[in-house]
Amino acid sequence: MYITRRHLLAGAAVALVPGAVRGRLSAAENAEQPLIVDTHQHLWDRSKLTLPWLEDAPDVLRKSYLPADYRTATKGLNIRAVYMEVDVADGQHDKEAEHIIELVSGGESQTIGSVIGGRPDAPGFGDYIARHGESGVVQGVRQVLHGGSTPRGHCLRPEFIAGVRKLGERGMSFDLCMRPDELDDGRKLTEEAPDVTFIVDHCGNADPNAFHPGTEEPTHSVDGWKRSIEGLAKRPNTICKISGVIARVRPGWTAETLAPCVNFCLDAFGPDRVVFGSDWPVCLLGAPLLAWVQALRDIIAERPEPEQTQLWSGNALRIYRLNLA
Repeated sequence: MYITRRHLLAGAAVALVPGAVRGRLSAAENAEQPLIVDTHQHLWDRSKLTLPWLEDAPDVLRKSYLPADYRTATKGLNIRAVYMEVDVADGQHDKEAEHIIELVSGGESQTIGSVIGGRPDAPGFGDYIARHGESGVVQGVRQVLHGGSTPRGHCLRPEFIAGVRKLGERGMSFDLCMRPDELDDGRKLTEEAPDVTFIVDHCGNADPNAFHPGTEEPTHSVDGWKRSIEGLAKRPNTICKISGVIARVRPGWTAETLAPCVNFCLDAFGPDRVVFGSDWPVCLLGAPLLAWVQALRDIIAERPEPEQTQLWSGNALRIYRLNLA
């Protein structure tokens, strides 16, 4: 059975990273640490936004997560982030977008760009992205496609395709966050909207445990996932986000637990079409953000240094057209 976000949240918990909240990284730290661009940073203030899926979440996720918490979680890293929408309640997308645009535009946080939530098949979608796109700090849109309200094939409805094409007209991307066995629908969508850049979230929602036979019944077919990833990688308008897999690990995991699915994605998409994402704080279901960064460093240690730099920051800066000033 495919593990949805709800199933994943139901039985996991992990400790938060200790550390004191601090201000901006010093010039010395910036010089010493390579830049990381985290393309999948979640923030939520439960006093301002309603996230229905949190009702079934473990305690580690049911609190608010604010920019100061992210700074604590990334202590010691030279990191900047792209905010990723948090699947707010219907009717709150404008409120979420306005909140994050204000945060990014203020220039006082580590967040330098954003992917906002939206419904491409909604009648007012074109006006919605035009309105928020004018801010200059919104790079794309995501709609989670593995929820109960989005059955198989939802992204191939004519109204949905038409809405996604509007993103291409504005130079905005669309994140594909869908069940592993529906990735072929994602590929078909990329063919229907060739002018849109599609970001494949979370290594196609791969379960790293499925790559280690005998651990328990896999949540998806590894061979089927590989075929789908290869199909997506053949599309020139796709990018793979190396993210999400850490949230599924079990106690006793190592970098080798994650390496098979991560390396497959890196090889399939190539060094110029992969970006890093923390999926913080959802990553806390498996491990702290710093542990995920270290594991990925270990996995890619033998790859050429320029390719490592592209994964950590170079590709994200180019694809999202980010300004570090």
